[in-house]
Amino acid sequence: MPYNFRKNVIYNELRFRGFNVDVGIVKTTEKKADRYINKQLEVDFIAELGSLRYYIQSALSLPDKEKIEQESASLIRIPDSFKKIIIVKDRIRTWRTEQGIAVMNIFDFLLEEHSLEL
Repeated sequence: MPYNFRKNVIYNELRFRGFNVDVGIVKTTEKKADRYINKQLEVDFIAELGSLRYYIQSALSLPDKEKIEQESASLIRIPDSFKKIIIVKDRIRTWRTEQGIAVMNIFDFLLEEHSLEL
């Protein structure tokens, strides 16, 4: 499933479930050597419905710790406690990272009506 197609499927499903959906930007500063670098990290989707809010990233797979850190980077820098989710193409069981980010496969997301609450 190509990247943009996956994003479109996730976006359409969120809209079908009644969510308002936006893209988010997280600003961060990193120290490299002796200087600071400002960066902007993208959050693929911010889904809101009433008092509910979810931050969602889309990834093909999370084969190693480096990829998990890359996909989690923007989510762990969001300063509130709303649920953060990474949706992957791989057929995996839903699990949570050490930072509490839920990782689920796209099929569970699409087929389970309350998948965002898992």
